[in-house]
Amino acid sequence: MSIFDFLSGQFIDVINWEDDTRDTMVWRFERHGLEINYGAKLTVREGQAAVFVHDGQLADVFTPGLYMLETNNMPIMTTLQHWDHGFKSPFKSEIYYVNTTRFNDLKWGTKNPVMLRDPDFGPTRIRAFGTYSTRVVDPARFLTEIVGTDGEFTMDEISYQVRNIIVQSFSRIIAGSGIPVLDMAANTADLGKLIAAEISGVVAEYGLAIPEFYIENISLPPAVEEALDKRTSLGLAGDLGKFTQYSAAEAMTAAAKTPGSGAGEGIGAGLGMGMGMAMAQQMNPQGPWGGQAQPAQAAPPPPPPVEHVWHVAENGQTHGPYSKAALGRMAGEGKLTRESFVWTAGQDGWMRAEDVQELAQLFTVMPPPPPGA
Repeated sequence: MSIFDFLSGQFIDVINWEDDTRDTMVWRFERHGLEINYGAKLTVREGQAAVFVHDGQLADVFTPGLYMLETNNMPIMTTLQHWDHGFKSPFKSEIYYVNTTRFNDLKWGTKNPVMLRDPDFGPTRIRAFGTYSTRVVDPARFLTEIVGTDGEFTMDEISYQVRNIIVQSFSRIIAGSGIPVLDMAANTADLGKLIAAEISGVVAEYGLAIPEFYIENISLPPAVEEALDKRTSLGLAGDLGKFTQYSAAEAMTAAAKTPGSGAGEGIGAGLGMGMGMAMAQQMNPQGPWGGQAQPAQAAPPPPPPVEHVWHVAENGQTHGPYSKAALGRMAGEGKLTRESFVWTAGQDGWMRAEDVQELAQLFTVMPPPPPGA
């Protein structure tokens, strides 16, 4: 072996990366302390980017293509290493390959329920989950902000952070949207666009993008869902009586699915009797024995009698009016006799006092004889 062959074996002539994984985002080319030969071939495939780092400083970024590593296509590296014109010596540099393809079918979900104020249910809690996809759009920023010196960076190392960003944005947008819970299913597409737009601005600082974001499900707590199901069933039944019949029919159907079981037959018979009694009660609300007598409603007291006042005619003149008590005193004093003519409102003309039923008693009750008579 000649000295030239020995020396050429100590330098790197071909640089490439064939990724056979599905989750590797960044991979560092291992040069094992060897220098890179000037004019070496750099292969960057579609869906990849190559980033050169010299002494901890970001240098050149290469997009897909085949490159000869020379001074004319490594301007930043040339400046950092102070290469003179005509430099053709081997050099040292770290090379990071960045996967720029989409990482699809990534999961997100609310670990804890999200509190919101719903116009129908009031304060309530919801859960949600879905999928999203992400990709690296700025390899240099992603390398400096997230990866650092990690020689093999995978999607799992950043997915947790992205999920936290998604859940935070989802909670804020869903709580402030004012959309009723019952209408959220019809608005998941619009909500997804709003959330994707907000989180895109945050992950862009990491050199990432969210090209797809989906909300698969928004659910209520089990207790609220159960109450909603009962409310829906009641609405379908129309009223409480029909709902009772509906529930009984459902129970009978469930019991009938277990033929030959005493429990099923007993339940069916009991529910049948209950339905018969319910129907009979609807047709005759008082029941077969007349039901419980409803207390009679107390009649209002009669209005107080209207006290008449009377006018008296004597010698072609009238005077009064007088109350019945006043006429009684006049009768006792002899100023009113049976033959005196009296009149009151509603009476048909003047009448003698003895002919007026209300005044006749004034002349029949005579005082007892005075003492000593």
